[in-house]
Amino acid sequence: MLTDLLLAAVHHLLLFALIAMLAAEAVLLRGPIDAAALRRLAGLDAGYGMSAVLLLVVGALRVVYGVKGHAFYLHNPWFHAKLGLFVLVALLSILPTVRFLRWRRALKADPGFLPDPRQVGALRLLIRLELLAVAAILVCAAAMARYGGF
Repeated sequence: MLTDLLLAAVHHLLLFALIAMLAAEAVLLRGPIDAAALRRLAGLDAGYGMSAVLLLVVGALRVVYGVKGHAFYLHNPWFHAKLGLFVLVALLSILPTVRFLRWRRALKADPGFLPDPRQVGALRLLIRLELLAVAAILVCAAAMARYGGF
């Protein structure tokens, strides 16, 4: 029981961390992008990626070692929807991550570098879509806990 509690707590804390970093990225992309903002974006995105990987690992540990057992999860359509949305969020996050890394490299080469505003707008939209998909993950998690739906 304690293992299940600890895994659930860590799982939830990692999700909150992921949401916080994604929201911070969205806020930073709303304002003017300067060198400091570029560095913050790169750092936030690295933290976001680490949170996502750890979230997946802890989630897998919950499936294997959790009280409900793997059969509950593997036969639960909401679990599959939740995983599918997680994969969607991961795919949506590829372009922002690549862009932030390129911007950081460009900033090292040219301290006066500023990203193209169109690219900033596109990333802002992608990150908003990621946040929407994460919200849908939360809905699926609530439905999954009830197994049959709402």
